[in-house]
Amino acid sequence: MLKIARPDMELWPLGLLFVQICLCSGYEVIVFPDDGDSERSMVGSGHYGYGDDEDWYSRRYKGTPWCAPIKLKHGDVSCRTPRGEHYRNVMGTRCKIRCKRGYESQNSEVVCMASKHWSSNYACREIRCPKLYMLANGGYKCSDGSYYNSRCEFFCAPGYSMKGQKTSVCQYNKVWSAGVPTCIDIEPPKIKCPNVKDKWAEPGKLTARVTWDTPEGVDTADGILTESSQLKSCFKTGQRSEYKIKTQHGLCSVTLKGKPSKSDFPEGLHKMSYSVFDRAGNKGSCHFTIRVRVRRCSPLFPPDNGYMKCDSDGDNYGATCHFSCTGGFELQGSAARVCQSGLSWSGLDTTCAPMNINVGVRSAAALLDQFYEKRRLLIISAPTAANHNYRFQMTNLQPAQCGLDLRHVTVIELVGTYPAQVGRIRHRLLPPGLALQIRILLRIPQRSFQMVLVDKQGIDKQRYPFPITAAELFTTIDTFPLRKDEMVLQQEAGQFCQCFGVMGVSVSCRTHHRTNDHSAPGSNDKVSV
Repeated sequence: MLKIARPDMELWPLGLLFVQICLCSGYEVIVFPDDGDSERSMVGSGHYGYGDDEDWYSRRYKGTPWCAPIKLKHGDVSCRTPRGEHYRNVMGTRCKIRCKRGYESQNSEVVCMASKHWSSNYACREIRCPKLYMLANGGYKCSDGSYYNSRCEFFCAPGYSMKGQKTSVCQYNKVWSAGVPTCIDIEPPKIKCPNVKDKWAEPGKLTARVTWDTPEGVDTADGILTESSQLKSCFKTGQRSEYKIKTQHGLCSVTLKGKPSKSDFPEGLHKMSYSVFDRAGNKGSCHFTIRVRVRRCSPLFPPDNGYMKCDSDGDNYGATCHFSCTGGFELQGSAARVCQSGLSWSGLDTTCAPMNINVGVRSAAALLDQFYEKRRLLIISAPTAANHNYRFQMTNLQPAQCGLDLRHVTVIELVGTYPAQVGRIRHRLLPPGLALQIRILLRIPQRSFQMVLVDKQGIDKQRYPFPITAAELFTTIDTFPLRKDEMVLQQEAGQFCQCFGVMGVSVSCRTHHRTNDHSAPGSNDKVSV
């Protein structure tokens, strides 16, 4: 409502025109008599000469509904009142709210209601953007929280790199100028391998037990990475609890390529490596070597006409070598030698000397004792050298001398009758009395052909009243218990008979052996015949 003073009669046409304009503008026009008030009408500017004294309004508008004056911070207000300037903030007054930049009001216009309250809240509040969420493995700092024009700077934890914008500003439209970036772990973890010194093999062994501490991986982002006994896990620095972290490479872990600590390593150089993965799957690795050395004595070789069997590797510290001679040869020196810590062999050098048969003994028992546990005996007895069976038998055995030697068989010939009988062992003749004692001891008849096979223990194993082939004889001997062990040893040594012939006919055979290479795997047995 707008009030105006009553005009003079001569200004009445102008006053009528002004009323029409006001009516067209939506204001109620009330004409009062001229009371000498010097006030001039003002159209809703929001600024009045009487201030905001509520007592003054109560006295002035007694009986008229009115609202409290608008006191606006951070903005401007302009009002239109329906009754003119003197009825400011009365019911029906409309006020437009304009907030400063960075502020906003719930409504742009408020109206004074009959309840003497404004139609809504008109305060200018600071513009605020949505609260930023905390980025994983990083954070941010803002100049003024989430309010308008606040500048937020993002940062990543050590070991992480930022992907996205480093800053974001709260804009007038309540939207941040940039989204929240992400922190990515692209730095691989670091791991330091152990420094393992050369190890010497233990006595009698070709291996050494090597022990070291499992290294820890260190990652700037994840802290200390290690390996537990049950599962591969990560340990965060400063935390005592164990937790598993799945990555595209499995669990965050330290893994070893090669034998684990406290294992026995054979002689030689062993290349090892450790790998470690962090939670992001970045890999770090290191490499180290383990060298195992074996103390060795100078190599030993089997004696001529003998065997050598060694345990372990044959010449390493603590290895023991045992020697034996083939049938018909006697061992001289040490039967066993050990590689000592000073890398020298114990005992004396070993040789196999030809068996010295003493035919000057006084009894048959003394003669046969010389062969005990050394040679088998094949005693061939015949009444005369012209005996058909004797001649056939000797002809049959002549090309089989190699087989007899392999089976440690010595042939003793007893030919004739006492006192004209003759005995011999190969080229050595026996006295007639000693030949007679052998026949008597073994109960061999003088006047008929007979063969007696005696084993290494002096036991009469087989008697033949007629000639037999060499193959039949060898078949019988090969069934003896001791012979089976001999066959294994000869097979390992590569000892066999090699025959030579002309036009496909065998004319001679000799013993052949293959001396094993000292470093040949699978056997440390050697033979020399």
